[in-house]
Amino acid sequence: MNTNHSKVLILDDNPDDLAVLENILRTDHEVFAVLTAKEAFEIVQQENVDIILLDIKRTDIDGHEICRQLKNDPASKNIPVIFVTSMGEVVDETTGLQLGAIDYLVKPVSAPIVKARVHNHLELKKTRDFLEKLSLVDGLTGIWNRRHFDETLKKEWRSALRANSLISVIMLDIDCFKQFNDHYGHAAGDDCLQQVAQALQRTVQRGSDVAARYGGEEFVVIAPSISDDEAQALAEKIRRSVEPLEIPHQASKVNDHVTVSAGVATMRPEPDQRSSVCVKKADQALYQAKSNGRNRVVMAV
Repeated sequence: MNTNHSKVLILDDNPDDLAVLENILRTDHEVFAVLTAKEAFEIVQQENVDIILLDIKRTDIDGHEICRQLKNDPASKNIPVIFVTSMGEVVDETTGLQLGAIDYLVKPVSAPIVKARVHNHLELKKTRDFLEKLSLVDGLTGIWNRRHFDETLKKEWRSALRANSLISVIMLDIDCFKQFNDHYGHAAGDDCLQQVAQALQRTVQRGSDVAARYGGEEFVVIAPSISDDEAQALAEKIRRSVEPLEIPHQASKVNDHVTVSAGVATMRPEPDQRSSVCVKKADQALYQAKSNGRNRVVMAV
């Protein structure tokens, strides 16, 4: 096992060249060394690969085409690709860079150069990943934001479609939040949002679930691969997790403390069906929960 857990994928259909690169990098990184494009695509789907070293001239699929497919796939488009080639023609380098590759290594490779370039690009990727994560976090509550929710739902929706499995969306709304802000002030409102977000985060514990602030006083949860009964139970657990906070709310029409309402939608995605349908159903169920008196969970039909 490596020291920093960076995952390097090497794809080269020449076993000798593959072994050379693997030997250079395996002391510092977790290396996946494969001969075929099929194996490489499988690893990209299964592992959080940090960087890919890819040879151009191949017997199965041209390296440029592999790079094109990687960059067109949302799961791999942000993985840095370094081409490893015996060619030095400018046209090949230009083509690779236009496809999204970040660098070139020329065979026969130099161990110090390989290590240095991989290290430098991994450091750059860490910085980009950190900045990207910041852009996906809600500044007030510290949980995921609407953008991350939208991107994750599309990804989970595609996964559920491939696996023919269920996916649930839970929409939550703090009851009478406008009245709370009017009565206690916006500073207290911000504190209320933070406390509710923390309770939500503590309750949503599965690694596959995502809790996010949807906007204003609304929150949302993505829960893949659970039944409608399980999704309803999770929503009810979230609703109950807010009550012990005992945030005073004298202006509420429901309770003297802050409460939340929730709408739940569970669907099995079908081809040509958008993930927004599930969000719309959950939102309609939330509207029903508020219309029925608030501080309750309603399942979408």
